[in-house]
Amino acid sequence: MAYSPIAIVGRACLLPGASSPGALWELVAARRSAVTGVPAGRFGLDPDLVRGTPTNAVDRTWSTRGGYVDVDVNDLADFPGRADVRALDPLFSWTLSTSHRALVDAGFEGGLRGTEASARAGFVFGNLSFPTEAMTRLGETLALDDAWRAATGRVVGDRRDRFMSGLPALLAGKHLGFDAFAYCLDAACASSLYAIHLAARALHDGRADVVVAGAVNRADSLFLHVGFSALQALSTSGTPRPFDRAADGLVPAEGCVALTLMRLQDAIREGRAIHGVIAGSGLSNDGRSKSLLAPSSEGQVRALRAAWSEAGKAPSSAQLFECHATGTQAGDKTEVATLKDVVGDVKAPIPLGSLKSNLGHLITAAGAAGVLKVCEALRNEQLPPTIHVDNAIDAIDGRAFKLQTELSPWARREGDVRRAGVSAFGFGGNDAHVVVEEPPHERRSFPTASITPKKLPAVVVVVVGDAWMSPYELLADT
Repeated sequence: MAYSPIAIVGRACLLPGASSPGALWELVAARRSAVTGVPAGRFGLDPDLVRGTPTNAVDRTWSTRGGYVDVDVNDLADFPGRADVRALDPLFSWTLSTSHRALVDAGFEGGLRGTEASARAGFVFGNLSFPTEAMTRLGETLALDDAWRAATGRVVGDRRDRFMSGLPALLAGKHLGFDAFAYCLDAACASSLYAIHLAARALHDGRADVVVAGAVNRADSLFLHVGFSALQALSTSGTPRPFDRAADGLVPAEGCVALTLMRLQDAIREGRAIHGVIAGSGLSNDGRSKSLLAPSSEGQVRALRAAWSEAGKAPSSAQLFECHATGTQAGDKTEVATLKDVVGDVKAPIPLGSLKSNLGHLITAAGAAGVLKVCEALRNEQLPPTIHVDNAIDAIDGRAFKLQTELSPWARREGDVRRAGVSAFGFGGNDAHVVVEEPPHERRSFPTASITPKKLPAVVVVVVGDAWMSPYELLADT
């Protein structure tokens, strides 16, 4: 069966320096950075107590800089379930609020709950299964005795915070009306593209007519900084420099991105706004390698070739690659080698870019943020710049690829559509790639496949940290 293109009919985000797709584009187009020092109180202790160096990194962080979302939960616009999550970690309100805004952007003004569409709607979200701030504080408080809590005024928080892995999906299904299925997954830095891929499969198979896909990362920022220092992956300078010779590691960032997806023919028939078209997607795993962090071009190549084969297009037809490019020397070099292997000969060098230069590494949400950036670039018909690149690595020689460092017009090739590839590569060799095209113009045809919806019972599937509590028990507990 031919691949049935998937339309992005709604989108929303909550990112460092940008709480909407338009704000994200303004930040990128203006070549601004949203990386800052750690906000007061975010580490739960004085940051100076945990500052270290590469030679003294045990339980220390080399830098406290990152991409932080400086938005109070109470400042978020009203959304279904807000009262239910008010006392929980911001992870939950970010997920519900952003997903709801993605539905509203798609024309589902009142959400899905209580509508006929609810039974045919699904939710797939990448979610980093690391401790959140609230879960950390909960653990600290429970570990202390009653006398200490009484003396310090510390109170036990909402115990639901311990279910940070799967509860966001359960609450999304409960409050937003995703009755076909709702689940979270963790494929590390590739999570959001895995979610988009699985959402597209559900739409192709007729298991759903509308799916919200994306990812959230709101893990404890101290945990991330110390963890990446221990892995020798954190930037010592605190500046993300994808593809630059001075790149010295990644800069952690947090955020949430949600995309509302439908089959393209359904979106056209219903007259919905289309922000971009997913023409193909591919997943792979590196398999056994030297270490958890060691990139493998072989695995990456399989993901890219699978996506472009599904799209039915030559990789050389891409006019932009939004790269994973975290700002590590080995990772960036390997990714360029992957692209050269997949793309082959080109008539003109293809521009490369990475949103991480503006925001830092969003971990689970990085891939979806890259898709959102590409959609806004398509909307504005401009190639987006990448910043903090003063001296490109030798692998980018200007023949097959060039770094896009300035805002410039995105011209359409004669007889073709604007097209880009988006990559996300995660720990353990989880690789994902998505082909994104501009929305169809009037009288432009796209290949479609006939879909016969399957009659399936509504079910919510949730990955939870404690196997002894079923999703239904947890829902009753909420």
